[in-house]
Amino acid sequence: MNRRERWLVSPWRRGVVAALAGALPVFAFPAPSLWWFAYVALVPWILLVRSAPTAKRAAYDGWLGGLGFMLAVHHWLLPSLHVFTLVIAALLGALWAPWGWLVRRFLGGVPSPGQITAALVVLPSGWLMVELVRSWQGLGGPWGLLGSSQWQVDPALRLASVGGVWLLSFLVVTVNVAVAVLVSVRQARIPAVAGLVATAAATSAAWVWSPRPDVDGRVRIAVVQPGVIDGIASGEKRFAREEALTRTLAGQDVDLIVWGESSVGFDLADRPDLANRIAALSRLTGADVLVNVDARRSDRPGIYKSSVLVGPEGPTGDRYDKMRLVPFGEYVPARSVLGWATSVGKAAGEDRRQGTEQVVMNVGNGLRVGPMVCFESAFPDMSRHLAQDGAEVLLAQSSTSSFQKSWAPEQHASLAALRAAETGRSMVHATLTGVSAVYGPSGERVGSWLGTDADTTMVYEVPMARGVTPYVRFGEWPVHAALLVLGALCVTEGARALRLRRPVPPPPVPPARTVHESPAHPGH
Repeated sequence: MNRRERWLVSPWRRGVVAALAGALPVFAFPAPSLWWFAYVALVPWILLVRSAPTAKRAAYDGWLGGLGFMLAVHHWLLPSLHVFTLVIAALLGALWAPWGWLVRRFLGGVPSPGQITAALVVLPSGWLMVELVRSWQGLGGPWGLLGSSQWQVDPALRLASVGGVWLLSFLVVTVNVAVAVLVSVRQARIPAVAGLVATAAATSAAWVWSPRPDVDGRVRIAVVQPGVIDGIASGEKRFAREEALTRTLAGQDVDLIVWGESSVGFDLADRPDLANRIAALSRLTGADVLVNVDARRSDRPGIYKSSVLVGPEGPTGDRYDKMRLVPFGEYVPARSVLGWATSVGKAAGEDRRQGTEQVVMNVGNGLRVGPMVCFESAFPDMSRHLAQDGAEVLLAQSSTSSFQKSWAPEQHASLAALRAAETGRSMVHATLTGVSAVYGPSGERVGSWLGTDADTTMVYEVPMARGVTPYVRFGEWPVHAALLVLGALCVTEGARALRLRRPVPPPPVPPARTVHESPAHPGH
């Protein structure tokens, strides 16, 4: 046992190392945005887990590494949820315990070439299952999927149009596994190199084969970002600031004006004066205005967050009620049990109500847009369904004003690049306080970002694209393939366990000879 192994004998030291190793991938995401680091960031974690003395210890290393990963990716929640952030990270980190077991199962000791080859498929599949489970809205949603770290890499965005962010995550983990084998198992370098070559070949083939979006015209969409407005009567002050900024768009020939999330803090049916003021802005600018109402509705009980389209004559009737709410931020899951979270952080005092269906809106000049609200832009399936329903431009109205000095605003804005590339539809990410951004149908940036220090408007020339991407057509096929891989693994592992448990028949025993028997003629 060398010095490093002796140092890691302590469960506490090993646990700390596992958590730190699991946190490393955070640097691949904004704001650092070291996208290339994602391809080696898992290597220290994998090397630690494969050295675990037992399968149980490997599962612990997977869990603690998952805790470190979730805490790092969601560190900006600490000022709001305080100690509850640690609780959430610990619970979600447990999803990586089976993955840790898989790492040791296939890479522990001196793995054979067959084990290495299997690991290059099984370990990415296991990681994908972790991402799938934690992507459920009730567990916090798909924030920090490993593949989303590639939001600014053109080849990766092309692959996203084929298999979504899921394909990117699979490939990133595959490369990490191959690199871990290269640096730790000299006897098995040939399968690792072969895996890297196969990954590169598959990536190149998808690059060549995947269709490019067919750009057909442009529309002018304006984003209104009023900046941080706090204090007494902040709702009225914010509305007045948005109104003043929108007036500056008169004469700029825009097709649509988008305000951010919670841009209107009053139900427009209860405040017809505000509805009339927005309609006046529509007449002045010659464009519909998409606002976001965060208020108690007058026609049904409860508080809703809703995208509401207002034209020259007032609300057009097009309305989208947010369907996927932020746990603890907009509702408290199992409030009777977890309601105490409101006393230790800024959890929602009253649950928002959910919408029931997605909506494609018809705005001026025949443009069809698909709105989403806040972290709904993290869900690949929502933008995919909007594209299938005929949306020509995707929109996300957001507000990260509670996390202005963290990495959250840039992380959130980056997600729109992936949604655009996946669907082949341009996407507008409009916020109250930054970062606002627009991406073209290939995920390329259009114009400049509006940062967290900006309170202004920006008009973007947004490309329009036609056609259907493979991801929109076939959906989450990498996830389905990963399920098949893990299903086959369960079958083979079950058969292997049965063989090991089956009793081995004893070897045949020759008949015993008596003292009176003849050696040459037994029995005589």
